[in-house]
Amino acid sequence: MKKIFSYYKFYKFRLVIIVIMKFIGTALDLVIPFLLSYVLDEVIPNFSKDNFLSIIWYGLIMIGCSVLAFVLSFKANQLSSYVGCHCAEKVRNDLFVRIEKLSLRQIDEVSMPSLISRISTDTYNENQFYNVLLRLGIRAPVLFFGGIIASFILNVRLTLILLCCVPLIMILIILIGKLCFPLLTKTQKAIDDLVRTLREDITGIKVIKALSKEKYEKERFAKVNKKVIDLELKSGTTMNVLSPSINLIMNVSLSLVVLVGAILYNRMNNQATSGQIIAFLSYFNIILNSTVQMTRVFITYSKASASGERIKYILSLPMDLEKEDSSELSSHFIEFRNVSFSYNGNEMNLKNINFTLEKNQSLGIIGGTGSGKTTILNLLCRFYDSNKGKVFVNYQDVKTFDKLTLICEFGSVFQNDSLFNMSIRDNIKFYRDISDDQVNKALRTSQSDFVYSLKDQLDSQVEERGNNFSGGQKQRLLIARSLAGQPKILVFDDCSSALDYKTDANIRKAIRKNYPDITMIVVSQRISSIMNCDKILVIDKGQIVDIGTNEELLNRSDIYQEIYASQIGGDYRA
Repeated sequence: MKKIFSYYKFYKFRLVIIVIMKFIGTALDLVIPFLLSYVLDEVIPNFSKDNFLSIIWYGLIMIGCSVLAFVLSFKANQLSSYVGCHCAEKVRNDLFVRIEKLSLRQIDEVSMPSLISRISTDTYNENQFYNVLLRLGIRAPVLFFGGIIASFILNVRLTLILLCCVPLIMILIILIGKLCFPLLTKTQKAIDDLVRTLREDITGIKVIKALSKEKYEKERFAKVNKKVIDLELKSGTTMNVLSPSINLIMNVSLSLVVLVGAILYNRMNNQATSGQIIAFLSYFNIILNSTVQMTRVFITYSKASASGERIKYILSLPMDLEKEDSSELSSHFIEFRNVSFSYNGNEMNLKNINFTLEKNQSLGIIGGTGSGKTTILNLLCRFYDSNKGKVFVNYQDVKTFDKLTLICEFGSVFQNDSLFNMSIRDNIKFYRDISDDQVNKALRTSQSDFVYSLKDQLDSQVEERGNNFSGGQKQRLLIARSLAGQPKILVFDDCSSALDYKTDANIRKAIRKNYPDITMIVVSQRISSIMNCDKILVIDKGQIVDIGTNEELLNRSDIYQEIYASQIGGDYRA
């Protein structure tokens, strides 16, 4: 929670104003019962025409105190909402920026649904707590302790009865807190699972419908949803014990106060006056309400504390993949030197990868599903760092690049890349300093001439995830986006799966013609997409089993021959 509290230092002046206004307003609320006691015990018993105006004045003073307390409380609540909302905004923004800077390894570790939950549900819980804290966290303690002090001034004996219930309430709050915190943490984790299931169902809705698995998914979602509800009910039931229990303790104390007050009034020489008893009951209600308010602050704190730890974890994650110093260079434009890598630290996904590529050359990578093709690209773009060995880009170690500089080296299209809900022009430029001429050149190269037949052409709106375009059209737009920045290295990760062979071939020819200085790396399941590359890597089970040109591999690689025969057919030997 200290991490979240630090955001309030930007609003010190407003916080001071809130505290002053809340304190004065609350003090005025405490004055009214005291004035009422004085009027009942001193002014009314001595009523006469001479002191009639004094009664009116006391009444006006009490009304004035009430109105002023209302105004101060209202303005303080307005300021509290302003501070709370803006702090929540800052937390949410910082959390988003931090998530954007996380490496893929860290995102895999936390999980995407958990990140979504932390930036939505957890920040909401934090906002709720600080709103309640600023509104009630100042007022409630002042009412509580001020009410006790005022009660002492009125009647010490009656106040001692009231104070007997305070230790019981504190013990109850501590006990409930210890029970609730673990439950609330489990609830937040269950919400992560709920978000994960919901995200999978929404993104995979076509598959679910195609396989007629709506009933199964309903049951799966209901199971996860029930787990959340059960944990919320368990934590809610535990926390809901608190307020009724406090009311029970306070009401028993109230009954004792009335009983003892009656005895003091009737049998002990009027040691408690009627005005004192009425005022004392007013203070008792004030103390009771303030206790309920402090209970509400405690309940929201319990939720916020669990959420705060989750937010703090993300904000405190160290920056991964930072720039490192190294004087080691490569004599090749791109080189993988004895590279090994594992996603989970146990099973090696790549083992001792060695290859080189010169500037303006093309490299094709082919292999079975899960063989490690995409992993090579992830290391090349430094989405992950290798466990062993070194990766060189533009003759230098990728770890020595500034992140932005390294990104500018590449134009990438990965398997699950997305288009965004903006115009085609904005999707291609994507906030980069790119001219319309570059956009048009990229669109022509990627065979995206269909754009110019649209009503609004480049200003045509793209729906979320490009749902108003076919699979082939989306892939061509993604290729155009990668080309528009005129990168030095072009990376295609099986991005032509929805394209027909002719269009695929035309794109590759156009890239060679319009971007002759580009170095190209293509991962594909299609032989036709890579067979004309200067080098071809054949990957199997995380290892390079062969490397060479199309003709060389047809003469010596059994795996390549098998793939070629299954896709191209005929006599494959050169």
